[in-house]
Amino acid sequence: LSYNGQQYHGWQNQPNAISVQEVLEKALSTLLRTETQIMGAGRTDSGVHAKQMFAHFDVNIAIETAILKHKLNSFLPNDIAIKDIFLVVDEAHARFDATQRSYEYWLVQEKNPFFNEYAHFIKADLDVDAMNKAAAELLNYKDFQCFSKSNTDVKTYICDVKRAAWICEGELLVFHITADRFLRNMVRAIVGTLLDVGIGKISLEEVTEIIKSKDRS
Repeated sequence: LSYNGQQYHGWQNQPNAISVQEVLEKALSTLLRTETQIMGAGRTDSGVHAKQMFAHFDVNIAIETAILKHKLNSFLPNDIAIKDIFLVVDEAHARFDATQRSYEYWLVQEKNPFFNEYAHFIKADLDVDAMNKAAAELLNYKDFQCFSKSNTDVKTYICDVKRAAWICEGELLVFHITADRFLRNMVRAIVGTLLDVGIGKISLEEVTEIIKSKDRS
């Protein structure tokens, strides 16, 4: 599935806020006439979009997957789209079987009404080469506690970052990052730090110090 996350407080169910998971579970439960829970391949923060998310659910009745896809898309709001529904082996798990996740963070440096809601506008001149050197430094480390949201409930801050690079794509400057897992707010914190490199506020050596410090502040 894919979704525009602007109206949602992230993927995962929240006690007092609307989430993508909640909307999907309500729709599935209604169509299948039985309470149905889903498990996503990962969590996205509030306001984050997904081009391609995977999720699984268990069902004990025979279903026509193509018909269910059509009905589900008709039932769901316009900001959530089901791309495909297919059967998997009983042991398949959307979260634990996923080997990597990828994020994009979009920037624009010229005012553009078509990217108002989807890209961060920054006027300053950026040293993209320096930003890419700093991004490459991420691949040399595993502990990213410094980029994790404070007071999080994770057991480990270890992440295997496999790709981190800034690429110009037309009017967009896009940060691509791929890892086996991400911490809460990790991508946003990394982007903010790399932008500080791009505007000359901090050096490559200071990025290394930040990572080694394990200190969010």
